[in-house]
Amino acid sequence: MNLAIKDIRHNLGRFIFTSLGIGMLLMVVMGMSGIYRGIIEDATLLIDDIGANIWIVQYDTRGPFAELSRIPQNIAYRAQIIPGVETARTFVQHTIQRQYMGRQLRMSVVGLDWPVDKGGWVPLVTGKRLTENHYQMIADKSLGLDLGEKIKLGKNTYTVVGITSNMISSSGDGIGFLTVQDALNIQFDTSGEAIRLERISRGVRVSESDLGLKQPALIEYAQQESSHLPALSSPSVSAVILKLAPGANKKQIMRTIDGWGDVSAYTSNGERELLLKGSVEKVRKQIGLFRILLTIISAIIMALILYTLTLDKIHSIALLKLIGASNWMILKLILQEAFILGISGYAVAYFLGEKIFPHFPRRVILSADDLIQLGIIVLVISVVSSLLGIVKALQVKPNEALN
Repeated sequence: MNLAIKDIRHNLGRFIFTSLGIGMLLMVVMGMSGIYRGIIEDATLLIDDIGANIWIVQYDTRGPFAELSRIPQNIAYRAQIIPGVETARTFVQHTIQRQYMGRQLRMSVVGLDWPVDKGGWVPLVTGKRLTENHYQMIADKSLGLDLGEKIKLGKNTYTVVGITSNMISSSGDGIGFLTVQDALNIQFDTSGEAIRLERISRGVRVSESDLGLKQPALIEYAQQESSHLPALSSPSVSAVILKLAPGANKKQIMRTIDGWGDVSAYTSNGERELLLKGSVEKVRKQIGLFRILLTIISAIIMALILYTLTLDKIHSIALLKLIGASNWMILKLILQEAFILGISGYAVAYFLGEKIFPHFPRRVILSADDLIQLGIIVLVISVVSSLLGIVKALQVKPNEALN
């Protein structure tokens, strides 16, 4: 019978609890990798899925995801006439937090340029796309909203017409998809009193100007709704996204846009890199440090456990040497126990992770590459951590069996 298996059976209870402890530690290491993968997936979700070739953003900024961007809506009309541009859509994204049904509802609002973009690229679990220009919403299921539910945001009430899944922003908030105009209405919602005071303030500013003194009628004109004043522009959007026709010269189109002087243009890959090298890069480094620390801790714990198991077998090892067992047989005993402990811990980590990770507030994505990498690390740890026990076993003298 294999000596390692026989020894494990002799100390089965200790081995089970040790494997469970090692497994839970490895589960945390596994979870760190999965959380990082989830953060990247959430951060780049819109960039990868929305179907844009070029992003037009505020001049000298890094786009709507890496930092704040504000550009006029009419940039879309200017971009649409560039040869090779198939569609030019306005894009809005901002985050809101409201008290709703006795709980805090935090949502990332994304505006779709209806009717060009009705959310056809959004994967639906149930429901339908946006069919009207106002008062409809597609909500991620993490928001806890049901199909057909009505929610008041600002001065308007919106109906959830579709439910999607795993549509999460880079900050971990569920996404609500509305039309661009509805998203802007929510973003720039102002109370009635604030509107009234702003109109009065405009009238006062005009009355104190030379133009107001010469043309008193302008004072009353200035106190009208903002939409009636041509001097006031419509609300700005976060970006304009371009989809190019097949065979279009992307570099030439970007040179044209960069020559305008009031906006900047990035490819989808460029926008993705800007996002990943920003806040996501810091998260990657932090999680990487935690992984290294936990891996070292796992190795130390396994080394101490194997050393303790070796101490418990000092008399048995001496007896084996007394009857003529080679050092290689002793070495195999400890190495095999280390491998079995590592493999058992890895299996426990994977099993517990599959059950626990889906309940985390952020997505945990376990990729095959990460699992293979962790498996190799566990095997290396098993070998390294067994060295302390091997050294102790090799130091045992056969005559110790007679004591």
